[in-house]
Amino acid sequence: MLPRIAVRDISFFERQVPFTKPFRFGAVVIEAAAQAFVRVEVEVEGKSTSVGASAELMAPKWFDKRPHLAAEQTISELRRSLLIARDLYLGSSGFETAFGLHAQRIAAQVEACAAEDIPSLAAAYGPAEIDKAILDALLRCLGVNFFDGMIRNIAGIDATLSPDLRDDDIAQFLSRRQRLQRVAIRHTVGLDDQVEGSGGVADIRENSGARYFKLKLNGNPDADIARLIRIGKELATLSYDYSVTLDANEQYADLSGLGALVDRLDRDTALKPIAAKLLYIEQPMPRDIFRQSPLGALAAFDFIIDEADDCYDAFPTARALGYRGISSKSCKGIYKSIVNATRAAKWSGPSEKFFITGEDLTCQAGLGVQQDLALGALIGVTHAERNGHHYVDGFGDTPAAEALAFLADHPDLYLRDGNRVRLSIHNGDLLTGSLTAPGFATGVHPVWSALSPLHQPKTEDLQEQMI
Repeated sequence: MLPRIAVRDISFFERQVPFTKPFRFGAVVIEAAAQAFVRVEVEVEGKSTSVGASAELMAPKWFDKRPHLAAEQTISELRRSLLIARDLYLGSSGFETAFGLHAQRIAAQVEACAAEDIPSLAAAYGPAEIDKAILDALLRCLGVNFFDGMIRNIAGIDATLSPDLRDDDIAQFLSRRQRLQRVAIRHTVGLDDQVEGSGGVADIRENSGARYFKLKLNGNPDADIARLIRIGKELATLSYDYSVTLDANEQYADLSGLGALVDRLDRDTALKPIAAKLLYIEQPMPRDIFRQSPLGALAAFDFIIDEADDCYDAFPTARALGYRGISSKSCKGIYKSIVNATRAAKWSGPSEKFFITGEDLTCQAGLGVQQDLALGALIGVTHAERNGHHYVDGFGDTPAAEALAFLADHPDLYLRDGNRVRLSIHNGDLLTGSLTAPGFATGVHPVWSALSPLHQPKTEDLQEQMI
């Protein structure tokens, strides 16, 4: 019998996270952002109540990039997504499986958000964060760690939301999982990041010894190519082998511009330090046109979707268009990542390879990075973009006592650097051993009293964007 739960309480908090330098991707520059925290109390049928937690940055202008919206309006959408989801998850006092709670509410969540002009990707944010906290509470109550629990499919994930799969496909995929003991970091090179010299992409003090690099593109083929040539010259000076991925964040307007980039990657010898090490190209075109734009001959390169992953049928759609992969981000939903990883494994064969990747919307030290890292280590993501430590000074403005508590419980994942606690990177890798504490990848919860209540979205912001 799968454990069943009833949600008794959901509370939201937030904390401002200042960046040490601007992070520019696409047309967006982030210098600070609020991190949302979720605290849930659940009752496990036949047992007791338990508290779980999750956290995720509310990144402006990523979940919704529409140009007429101000950055703060897109954050208001995420706050509303949380609040709408809370009402839905608290709307029934009956007992359900953890995945059943999600599966029975996600359509209503998307519909309610659409009525407020909140797009599907932002709509998924609220359930994604609540689901993580619920899973944490369930695992804590049962005294089970995330990896053992998910291998047993303790959440009850089935094919309700993915009719292209069978229930057994998901159960068998999970039963064969083994925790990756190490996950390599993929170092982000933002559009404003320094390329050459001290502090540049090849500086070990800057890249933390990474063997994988994620290079942002701005959608202008000539400018992107010139910048990639510069980056390639620097990476070629590394004393060890490396791999790269490219991320356009929806900036290529159509297949024509994308074709110009791919043609140069294929033919320009000056780009060989990039092209020869290229693993895949991420989300080149806007999500609203990708479904009408089959890749055709461009699919000779591996492409993945990220921002276009706004529903459970996105990966099958992308596959039909020539894409080979899809990103996993816990802010888009842990259950969707597991379903998509199951698909990639099922679809792959001797002549075709499909895959799921680990991408990072600045997962912050503490709950955010730990739960996302654990998810990737479960589904087989061997290297993951990690940029929270790159743009934020350790735990940021987190109280010292809280940061030290995370260090004490996860000594393989953090280190003390003077008066700061930082992510500990071992020869370019993160270790996952301490993520096996009972619960969802954490032995520690935030100091709730040190957090501010979630700001209530401004009504005028939501009204303005619907006009």
